[in-house]
Amino acid sequence: MQIDIMTKIVLPLALFIIMFGMGLGLKKQDFRALFISPKALSIGLSCQLLLLPSVAFLLAMSFTLSPELAIGLILVACCPGGVTSNLYTYLFKGDVALSISLTTLATFISPFTLPLIMHFAMHTLSVPGHEFALPVIKTIVQMLMITVLPVCLGMVFNHFKPHLSLKIEPFIRRFSSVFLIVIVLSIIHKNADQMLNFFATSGIATLTLNLSTLLLGLFFAKISGLDHKQQMSIAVEVGLQNGTLAILIASTLINNAAMAIPGATYSLSMFVTGYIFCRLFSAHHTKHLAILNKA
Repeated sequence: MQIDIMTKIVLPLALFIIMFGMGLGLKKQDFRALFISPKALSIGLSCQLLLLPSVAFLLAMSFTLSPELAIGLILVACCPGGVTSNLYTYLFKGDVALSISLTTLATFISPFTLPLIMHFAMHTLSVPGHEFALPVIKTIVQMLMITVLPVCLGMVFNHFKPHLSLKIEPFIRRFSSVFLIVIVLSIIHKNADQMLNFFATSGIATLTLNLSTLLLGLFFAKISGLDHKQQMSIAVEVGLQNGTLAILIASTLINNAAMAIPGATYSLSMFVTGYIFCRLFSAHHTKHLAILNKA
C-alpha cells in the first residue's frame, strides 16, 4: 500500500482541523452527562476502553490475518469515536450530550491507552524475524499533539470568540465527513490493483468488528437499564471509531502502510452500517412506542 503526500502531510493537517472543529463545538452543557448520567458515561467508557480492544484481539486471533493487518485491526479498536458518531446520534435523536462527553473523554484518554495496548499487541502478534516496535512515550506525545492539543485550542477559541465559532464549526463538521470520504477514495485510487485483496484479507474482519461492537454496545447499555437515547448513543460510540486517526497513526507514527488497511476498510463500511443500525433501531423504538400507546 502506497503512502504519499496525502497521508504524510494532508491527513495530519486535516485531522488537526477536524479536532479543532470538535473543540469549537464543545460547550459547558455538553458535559452535563458527567453529572446527570454518570452510570451511562461509565458504561460507555468501559465499553470503549476495555470491550473494544478485547473484541479486536479476539477477532485478530480468529481470522487468518497477517501480523500487520491484525495489529491494524486492534489499532482501529483503540481509537476514540469521531465526529461521525456524534452526527448519527444527533440525526437519530440519541443522547447528544452523552455522545459528545464520551467522544471527548475517550479522545483525552486514548493518547495514554492506545500506545500501551499497541505496544502489547505488537509484542504479542509479531513473529520471529518480523518484529514491530512502537516507542510508547514518543507516541503519547505525538497523539497529544494531534488530538488533545487541537481540541483544547478549539475550546479556547470558542471561549474568546463564541460568535465566530458558531459560524466556523458547521463548515468544519461538514469538511470532516467529506474529507474522510476523500482520503478513503484516495487510498482506493492509489492502490486500485490491490483493493480486492485488501478487502478479502481485512474487510470481513473490520466489518465484523464494526457490527459486533455496535451490537455489544447496545447489549450492555440495554441490560444496564439505560433509556432509549442513551442506548443509541453508547452503541454508536462503541461501534463507530475514528478511522481517520487509525490511518494517520499507522501511516505516520508507526510508518507501516499495511497497518493502515484495516482503518481504510473500516472507514468505508462504518458509514453504511452505522446509518442502517441507527435507522433500524430508531424504527424499532417508534414501533414499540406505537404499540404501547395503543395498549
